[in-house]
Amino acid sequence: MYTTDQYEGMAAETIAVPGDGGDYIYAYYARPTGAGPFPSVLLFHHMPGWDEWYKEATRKFAHHGYAALTPNLYHRAGHGTPEDVAAKVRGDGGVPDDQVVGDARGCIDFLRAQPTSNGKVGLWGTCSGGRHAYLVACRLGNADAVVDLWGGNVVVENESDLTPQRPVAPVEYTKDLNCPLLGLFGEEDRSPSPQQVAVHEEELKKHGKDYEFHMYAGAGHGFFYHDRPAAYRAEQAVDGWQKVFDFFGRHLGRQA
Repeated sequence: MYTTDQYEGMAAETIAVPGDGGDYIYAYYARPTGAGPFPSVLLFHHMPGWDEWYKEATRKFAHHGYAALTPNLYHRAGHGTPEDVAAKVRGDGGVPDDQVVGDARGCIDFLRAQPTSNGKVGLWGTCSGGRHAYLVACRLGNADAVVDLWGGNVVVENESDLTPQRPVAPVEYTKDLNCPLLGLFGEEDRSPSPQQVAVHEEELKKHGKDYEFHMYAGAGHGFFYHDRPAAYRAEQAVDGWQKVFDFFGRHLGRQA
């Protein structure tokens, strides 16, 4: 809860962190100033790339008391505008899942190693980043909470949708999930569709996982994106952000 006499300070900068195979990749790091200890959040950017919206979201988490890091998962594809780099990555079939998992491992290790860390790390992502957050939570097993916002292709309906870069649907790893999950989705989305979300939920129930899903009426894909007027839904986005901060507050050690 905010009070008008509290001190607020933030540091935000581009850094390089060790990722998959020992490669150093760029990451945007925002955190509160002060001694802490602070919980951490690792943000997985969406298919449009490592863009301004994601850096703004990273600072939003820092404003709420989290050390937040969003790595450039497209770093190895070269540099340019986010749109140009994302187009190249899409043309190459996306980034390999194994590489994303390796990059995430390095980022989580970095966050936990900071002297102001309280030792807890949450994962968060939208669109393809929601898929990556869930995939990493299941495969690494070292996160304290995970938030999947409309992650497409967690459930794959056709074998032909699997690729060398994405050989296994993340839902197949559900049995290995060992932390609480929050999922936010739109009824008008097609990837994931409400039917795909239902399949994912059944798998979570089958394995007795700790999760909560919320399906928003009147919302489609990307309803948090205020920079995309056709997708943005203010009422649903405000409620969704409240659910995100309540969830992380309960599981990472800070009430926002």
